[in-house]
Order: sequence, then C-alpha cells, then structure tokens
Amino acid sequence: MTKGNTIELDKVLLIANGEKVTVGTPTIEGAKVIATSQGDSKDKKITVFKYKAKVRYRRKKGHRQPLTRLVIDQIVGPEVTPSEPKRVRRRKKEVINSGT
Repeated sequence: MTKGNTIELDKVLLIANGEKVTVGTPTIEGAKVIATSQGDSKDKKITVFKYKAKVRYRRKKGHRQPLTRLVIDQIVGPEVTPSEPKRVRRRKKEVINSGT
C-alpha cells in the first residue's frame, strides 16, 4: 500500500469511549475504522536454523516480515460519534542504576 492511501477497516471487535465499552459478537455491526497508510516497511530480520545432530543436516534461512504502518483518523460506531485522533506522547525509558 502506498503512502497516503486511505483504508476502511470494517471488522471492529471493540470500541471504548471513556467509560462506555461496546463489545462485538464477534464484530460490531455498522462500526468502522478509517486509517491512513504511512507506507510499507519490513520488520527486523529473524534467522531460521534447522539442525539434526549426527547426520550433517543444517539449513540456515533469514526472513523479514512485510509491514504496513497505519495512522487511525476516525473511529465510527453505530451509536458512537466520530472521534478525533489523540496525539500520544512517548515517555523516555527510565534507567535503573544499581548503585554499586
């Protein structure tokens, strides 16, 4: 999916709006999520290694899973009004010092 494309996800399992929570069985009828693509990328590389002892069998293979990054624009539900996206601040990780 190219960067900037808009996609509608219509299989919504749960919507939480403050203290009101709507759970689908299995999905919520009439609910959808509107998202914008931020482009494609690949996940970090994993190594798949097969090994059998005493028979000289070794196979090494790498794999990178393709990913598409999405930004949620709106969440529309049957009785929920469209919501604006929230800006999330990321906290810096705290470093715990052993103090030795």
